Amino acid sequence: MTDRPNFLFIITDQHRADHLGCSGHPVLKTPNIDSIAAKGTSFDRFYVATPVCQPNRSTLFTGRMPSLHGVRSNGIPLDMRASTFTEVMRQSGYATALVGKSHIQNMTSLPAMHTRPDPKDGYTSLREQIPEAFEADEKGNYGQEHPDTWSPGEPYKIDLPFYGFEHVDLCTEHSDHVGGQYYVWFKQKRTDADDLRDRKNQFDHDYICPQAFRTSIPEEYYPTTYIREKTIAYLDRHVSSTEDKPFFLMASFPDPHHPFTPPGKYWDMYKPEDMEVPSSFDYGNVEPPPHVKWARDARESGEAQINSQNAFAVSEREILEARALTCGMIAMIDDAVGDILKKLEDSGLAENTIVVFTADHGDFLGDHGLMLKGPAHFEGVTRVPFIWSEPGAKSRATDTLASTVDIAQTILDRAKIEPYNGIQGRSLGNAIAGENDPDAVDAVIVEDDQQRVYLGYSKPPRIRSLITDRYRLTVSRGEDWGELYDLRNDPDEMENLFDDPAHADIRAQLFERLAKKQIELVDTSPMPTMRA
Repeated sequence: MTDRPNFLFIITDQHRADHLGCSGHPVLKTPNIDSIAAKGTSFDRFYVATPVCQPNRSTLFTGRMPSLHGVRSNGIPLDMRASTFTEVMRQSGYATALVGKSHIQNMTSLPAMHTRPDPKDGYTSLREQIPEAFEADEKGNYGQEHPDTWSPGEPYKIDLPFYGFEHVDLCTEHSDHVGGQYYVWFKQKRTDADDLRDRKNQFDHDYICPQAFRTSIPEEYYPTTYIREKTIAYLDRHVSSTEDKPFFLMASFPDPHHPFTPPGKYWDMYKPEDMEVPSSFDYGNVEPPPHVKWARDARESGEAQINSQNAFAVSEREILEARALTCGMIAMIDDAVGDILKKLEDSGLAENTIVVFTADHGDFLGDHGLMLKGPAHFEGVTRVPFIWSEPGAKSRATDTLASTVDIAQTILDRAKIEPYNGIQGRSLGNAIAGENDPDAVDAVIVEDDQQRVYLGYSKPPRIRSLITDRYRLTVSRGEDWGELYDLRNDPDEMENLFDDPAHADIRAQLFERLAKKQIELVDTSPMPTMRA
């Protein structure tokens, strides 16, 4: 291995930590992803900075928490003036490429949930609408992932470098409705592409899960296949290139994010009857926390939004189906990963390439009777896989606490590139090597700033969770309730100890640690300068 290794960074979307063969799933087979773990370090306590796509991906690229980089929720594009580790790598001589999903700009046509109010009568405003406290960069091109950008017609060309990527094969959205450059490719392959997409064109099936439909897109034209082909094509071009540059290549799969649409054989690969209902599915006679109770009540009353992005309560049959289809989508990704890894080996690149596997957030998948994701920081949605594999390394697992915010720093450190001021993560190099880690943290923070009022909150949730080696403390603004779980003795997070008098001292200690961690996260950028 050289001091400037190549990086193959594989990321999936909405993928729980426990949904891999190597993490102990009782049914799902992922031999190719398992092979990465067999030659590397698996982090068993790896958490997202926030359980929401766009903010957490922005944390991945910047090494900064959502409260600092400004992408607090979906619908806020990452400022194109923000420093990213990919841009630093590019400027340091790396060839940088993204194949697949980015989602650091807005990629849907959904209207904003909040609009700026008009000025009050008689008040002076700087503009027709009340200005923002912080003005985003209006000169940058922030429509590059928007569906209208990729409508039929003249193919759009992405402005490069795109957040540090000098090569991009873009996928937007999810499942069988992926857009971007994939959509252009699909239309070129099949003139009837639009007749194969969407729920309205699905094959017949007997599943009742609200977010499941059997896509009629053949396997060879599904987005996972596109990402596999374009990733392999990039590796081929790198081998034949005369440029003597190491590469950072991100293969970013939109699956297994809902809706659940594994194509072809992958729909039938796993049966609902082979799945297990999560042990936390039913609270029995125990009163669930308010947000879970609200979701259950909404489903029983028929008010749940079961076909949206919102978390909702599910029946046992629905969750067994969702789990089976999720396994099918992951299996297809695993097959694609196998082909990509084979290309690495056959091309001679594997001996100098670090392979990383992770996900942007998880999915309840029946935990606590819920599905999808939302402002409920249970382990199923906040804990994701993180595997780091170097050539010649041996398999090991670590319970070191780590987070998405650490990824940028870790990659830069391994590439021997100085980070920029304001990066907040830490290098996980010592933990990866199995050495003493003097910079190990005793807790990680999960942020969550939602736009909508739901799950029983009195206002759009603003949530902070502190996760230690043993406990999870979660508090929300404006709420008189919170959560405290002993993860060691209660891994299913079923017994809320927040109001338990016997744990009052523990709660107070955790509140103090949360306050201190929040102080640590205060921004240091820009660095002040002395002027004569």
